[in-house]
Amino acid sequence: MQEDRKGPVRSLPYSPALNGRYCQSSGYVPGRVMPVRPPPAPRVADPSVQWSSSGTDNQATFMCRGANQQRKSEDSRRKKVKSSYICVAVCVGILLIVLAIALGTKAKFERDENCPDQNFKLKDWNPGHNKQQQIIIKKGDNFRLVSSASAHSIVIQHGGVLVFADSLDGSRNISLKCGYILVKDGGALHIGAEKCRYKSRAKITLCGRSDQGEDVPGFGRKFIGVEAGGTLELHGAPKTSWTLLSRSLPPSGLEAGSYSEKLATRGLNVHVIDQDTGQMLLTDRFDTHDFANESRRLQAFLQSRDPGRIIAIAVKDSAAKNLLQETKTTIQELLGSRHVQNLSYRQAWALVGVISAGNSSCSESVRDYENHDTGGKAIGRGEFVTVDGVKFAVTASSQWKKGIPLSEFHVEVSGGLILDLLDEVEGWEKDDRIVIASTDYSMNQAEEFTLLACPECKRHQVKVQGKAQFLHVGEIVDGIDMRAEVGVLTRNLVIEGEMEDSCYDNNWCQFFEHDTFGGHLKVLKNFTSVHLSNVELVHMGQQVMGSYPVHFHLCGDVDGRGGYSSPTYLKSLAIHHCFSRCVTVHATHGLLIEDTIGYDTLGHCFFLEDGFEQRNILHHNLGLLTKPGTLLPTDRNDQMCPLIRNNVYGKYIPVPATDCKAVSTFWVANPNNHLINNAAAGSQDTGIWYLFHKVPTGDSQGLFSETKAELTPLGTFYNNRVHSNFKAGLFIDKGVKITNASADDPREYLCLDNSARFRPHQDADPQKPRIAALIDRLIAFKNNDHGAWVRGGDIVFRNSGFSDNGIGLSFASDGSFPKDEGSSQEISESLFVGESGNYGSQGGQNKYWGVGGVDGKNRTLPRDKTFPIRGFQIYDGPVHVTKTTFQNYMATPVRFASAVGFFLKNPWQLTPKNSLSLVKFGTSVSLKVFFGKPGPWFDSYDLDGDKNAVFHDIDGSVTGYTDTYVGRMDNFLIQHPQCKNLTSWFGSVCSGKFAQVYVQTRRPQNLTMTIVRDEYSRHPMTLRGINQRADFQQYQPVVMLQKGYTIHWNGRAPEETFLYLINFNKDDWIQVGLCYPQGTVFQVIADIYQRQNSTAHGVEDYAAVPSLKEMQNKPEQRLYYFDNSTGLLFLILQARYRREGHSYCSTQGCERVKITAIMRSQSVSSCMSAGYPKYSTLPKATVAMPPKSLVNCEDCGASQLVFTSDPHQIYLLVQIQSLSKGEIQQGHGESYISVNGTKFPFQRGFFTVTVDACSGAVTKKMSFAKADEAMARYLRTGISQRSIILLGSKDTISGDIDAISGEMVPLGTAKPAQLRKKESIAFFGYKGEFNPSWTRLYSSPAGRSLHLLEKYIPLQLQDYGCTNVTKPPRKELELLQRISI
Repeated sequence: MQEDRKGPVRSLPYSPALNGRYCQSSGYVPGRVMPVRPPPAPRVADPSVQWSSSGTDNQATFMCRGANQQRKSEDSRRKKVKSSYICVAVCVGILLIVLAIALGTKAKFERDENCPDQNFKLKDWNPGHNKQQQIIIKKGDNFRLVSSASAHSIVIQHGGVLVFADSLDGSRNISLKCGYILVKDGGALHIGAEKCRYKSRAKITLCGRSDQGEDVPGFGRKFIGVEAGGTLELHGAPKTSWTLLSRSLPPSGLEAGSYSEKLATRGLNVHVIDQDTGQMLLTDRFDTHDFANESRRLQAFLQSRDPGRIIAIAVKDSAAKNLLQETKTTIQELLGSRHVQNLSYRQAWALVGVISAGNSSCSESVRDYENHDTGGKAIGRGEFVTVDGVKFAVTASSQWKKGIPLSEFHVEVSGGLILDLLDEVEGWEKDDRIVIASTDYSMNQAEEFTLLACPECKRHQVKVQGKAQFLHVGEIVDGIDMRAEVGVLTRNLVIEGEMEDSCYDNNWCQFFEHDTFGGHLKVLKNFTSVHLSNVELVHMGQQVMGSYPVHFHLCGDVDGRGGYSSPTYLKSLAIHHCFSRCVTVHATHGLLIEDTIGYDTLGHCFFLEDGFEQRNILHHNLGLLTKPGTLLPTDRNDQMCPLIRNNVYGKYIPVPATDCKAVSTFWVANPNNHLINNAAAGSQDTGIWYLFHKVPTGDSQGLFSETKAELTPLGTFYNNRVHSNFKAGLFIDKGVKITNASADDPREYLCLDNSARFRPHQDADPQKPRIAALIDRLIAFKNNDHGAWVRGGDIVFRNSGFSDNGIGLSFASDGSFPKDEGSSQEISESLFVGESGNYGSQGGQNKYWGVGGVDGKNRTLPRDKTFPIRGFQIYDGPVHVTKTTFQNYMATPVRFASAVGFFLKNPWQLTPKNSLSLVKFGTSVSLKVFFGKPGPWFDSYDLDGDKNAVFHDIDGSVTGYTDTYVGRMDNFLIQHPQCKNLTSWFGSVCSGKFAQVYVQTRRPQNLTMTIVRDEYSRHPMTLRGINQRADFQQYQPVVMLQKGYTIHWNGRAPEETFLYLINFNKDDWIQVGLCYPQGTVFQVIADIYQRQNSTAHGVEDYAAVPSLKEMQNKPEQRLYYFDNSTGLLFLILQARYRREGHSYCSTQGCERVKITAIMRSQSVSSCMSAGYPKYSTLPKATVAMPPKSLVNCEDCGASQLVFTSDPHQIYLLVQIQSLSKGEIQQGHGESYISVNGTKFPFQRGFFTVTVDACSGAVTKKMSFAKADEAMARYLRTGISQRSIILLGSKDTISGDIDAISGEMVPLGTAKPAQLRKKESIAFFGYKGEFNPSWTRLYSSPAGRSLHLLEKYIPLQLQDYGCTNVTKPPRKELELLQRISI
């Protein structure tokens, strides 16, 4: 194409806005390029009017003739009357031909005005393949690309339009390969439209190397770019982006596991396989070559097998010499063999058959031995199906190869795996690639599969090729939704980067073996229209700043606020195997990102960049396998962090733990964004990270005013799930460094920084009320370190579930007093599970495998085998836990486990305002609370925070003692004689009133402080302080009110000491004596400190009095007494003003006392020996210890039983406890069936409970002493349609078990199960026209037992055929509607 020519500007598809921004006109229809067809010709009855159509532009032209011309025309017609007949005939013929063509075209192709490629003004375009051509599509160029093409570059500008051709049957396959595509200044690129999805396959391949070519300003290389005035509309065929498994996928696809063995011994090798599960039951080897007795033993072995068992036999070396005739006959009769009778020396023979099933079940073959070879394998192979419907194959093989005998056995899934999914998936097709997320601690257990054709699949099923390496959970386990995400990666519209075979040039090849210079898509401000849906982006992104798979760069408002009548969105994108992020939102607001997958990418995936981005909506997106990258310090891992030093100052070496290691699937740099229904399913560090920029950073720095992100209220956070992250599921804390590296701070710009604290206030104004940040419905499981770490306040968690995390949830305050103005954090209506029934899988970079605490089985473990797991962790406070349930926290011989614990090795403050109420602990909780003990992980256990750990048991639901406080057993600052010690907790339960004293000292600032309560002078507490390197030191002991204390030092006393009253209510008091050298002169004043402006008011001097008693008798006055003989300066610290809410201080400010001391002596200021026993007092309780409550709390614990990612769906909790005869003899508990917590115990025999699948109501209970015709008839005819059937057993299974086995097939089993000789059974079935994925039959073989079986069964499914049911409202839809306004 030639360069653009000057001339009149063609009218654009969209009218430019007055401010220069190209926005849609009011009549904009997404996808419509221009009027699809021209205006129709006018209808005229007058024969003097005619119209003609140009064949080139199909535009109508009108003309009207005068009277003279009409007369001349009439004369001419009369003169040519004879020839007119010929003309008429010809015209009629032509007309008939045209009409036929038109009718045929119309029948074949009905034009759709919503489809951009069907516009009449488009011209078919085939530019061919020329990698050197630089194409410019300009005004007047309205092109329809009809075939594949190659070019150096394409620029679409000044009204030029490029549209990819499509076909109704989707048969086109267009590939466009070029270095870049730039759309700007009224140009438009369309592939499909919102109302006319592209049906064929289209691929844009972006070419180029990082060491070749020149950058395009603002874009770089290898890109699709949209500048001001550009339009980009890409809309592929609709697909369900991702869903969840609804049935677990075990490793190998078989619950019992696959089996593979290469045999090493001579003779007949025999394997026995369970026909119902595919489990290898027994293996044996019979040397029938050398020993006749081995032949007899084989005969007895086969005759003792139950009918229906699968038998696999393979010869290794030779087996014929002493294989007796009677044994051959047994093999022939039992297994249907046709070759065993003629088995010869060193003949290869393999067989797979079924006991007593005849010839039809037998698969066998032989190979003759000749010249040390059999010329191939003798193979026996049989295909079977488990009782759960999984197809599997048993294969046996035998051969000689170059003189070496070889034999093998295999049991494996056959013909692909059928996956049960939560949703019916639209558009998933054969050969599509899908990914199934990890449901374990390692993100690397995510696995990819290819879809197979599956005519036998039901609506919620797909079939995949191959077998799984790891367990992918498809269940709700112990009340927590752990169903794996399943996403489709394939789209019919693909944008890809062309890649080299390996890393090259300066592309960080020291960290990556593969090429990381992919393509990228970048959108700049003032674009006309950008909408992407159902697009696949693969090999996109570069380890170059600003080059990401999808990047909105400084675009401002891209919704209605920005003048876009059709708000900008990204929907159902599949971004995978990319090299720098997934979607970057950079100084852009109001963008909708929905149903998008980001998989196997480098660096932060969904990335809100500069801390200025707000009002963006991230709805139902899935991110997984988020790996480290190089771009920002926060992207980097342990290896990259210290080696990338380009932007540090001097010789500084970055520290991974504090500067880097923050790569996250969702990186949210401003809280005013909305996260709804998202899944962060595996990151190197964190799933969702909220951090807080003090000012806009990067390209936004200096362009916008202070963001106040720390003070900005949180947007909507609803129903998000985080799992399989190495660091934390959810992290709310920290910021980034906002200054360049310098001598004062050599760290790199934008490295992780610990200075930010989340303190949301109305209008981001700290003078206005706090606005609590609400985390509603978070599910966090299998995160190595934390399910969630949250700092700041006020923050509230509700309706959340935590399971199998190293630590479930940690709350941390927004800082240290006095900077922290006092805030709170609360969790309610939530569930914590220590170790669930999700045992995990070895491999995939799971580091730890060992025995768990609940049932003693091996499982994957977080952090380390010895790591003390905790449900809720108290760090400082104040924190509140209420209406919450804890279960499955059991210790092992090498590891502690507790429902409630404390931050390890804690130097920080703790507050007695931490509280728990209405909490419930399951029976599988060995330690409700654990304070710790010296040893691994706890170290010496003697830091200030360790010693002052405390919380308030408001209602006694933790300890049984109402309104008591629980602290460390060795903390005598808070004890009295009536306290109750709980030695297993290393805790003590005490009544009383408690507060804190904040002690701040200067000159010197490195002292150790010892505080003693007068009643327990032999039990001092030594505090080392928090800031060993600061110009002041601070200590914050928890104290019992209305008591006396003395303070001592390990050196000369500080010259300046402040005593702050923390959490003192009005009139609360303590007496304190501070040790000083004899002869010290004091100035003691009281004031009220205002933290907001660092000023003090209400200054009052303390006056000295001659005796302690006089001071004690006048507590309302500002008095002090110095006992020169002991060196103790005594004061009464009493609050004079009321305190509100969670603030540490009074409504007037922080009441404090300042002591300035002039000391003549340099002696150590420890007055212990002089002060005691002189000032010792007898210990007593100020508040009597309440009696222990023996009444169970009915309202304690979470109200809901299940925490799922589909909260609109109602689930029924059902449990079956079947007991074998052996378990009864061992004294095990009762057999029962439970429905939503209501137990139905039963006696010996079989017991069934039926439940209405629509209402959840129990409809019938039946008992049967044994399996007989009556029980079979009940299962066949006695159960109503749309019923859940629950069946359990107790004691010995007896009767006609085969009869009931057959009746279970219509209720959910894939075939009649072999239940003879089983110890016990449990069955979850369904009677109806639908076969749900949750149906399951469990049975235990002889000598084994069934544990308690639990399922969460969905009610009111559409497939059940329920009518007149009212489902809960879809809250996420209400939220989306509200925030989109």
